[in-house]
Amino acid sequence: MIATIANVADFDQFLKTFSTRGVDKRREYGCKGSYVFRDPDDPNRVWVFFDWKIEDYERFLSDPEVPAIARELALREPPVKADPVAQYDS
Repeated sequence: MIATIANVADFDQFLKTFSTRGVDKRREYGCKGSYVFRDPDDPNRVWVFFDWKIEDYERFLSDPEVPAIARELALREPPVKADPVAQYDS
C-alpha cells in the first residue's frame, strides 16, 4: 500500500486524467488499484491510496511519460508520499 497527498488546482481535471491516462500508465507498472479521497477541510487536497509494490511505484516514477501526465493532473505541486509508521492485522 502506498499513500500520497496532493494539492490540485482543478479537482475535476485531476480526476479525469487520473482515471484515464493515469490508470493506463499505472497498470503498466503493476498497480492493482487505487482509492482517491478528497479532504473534507480542503477541496483541493486529495489523498490517494495505491495497491502497489514500492519497487513498481519507483519504476513508474522514472517513466519518461509520467511528467506529461502529471501536468494534466492539474497539480499545484508534486504529490508527497506518506511513509507508513505501523501495520496492524485487523
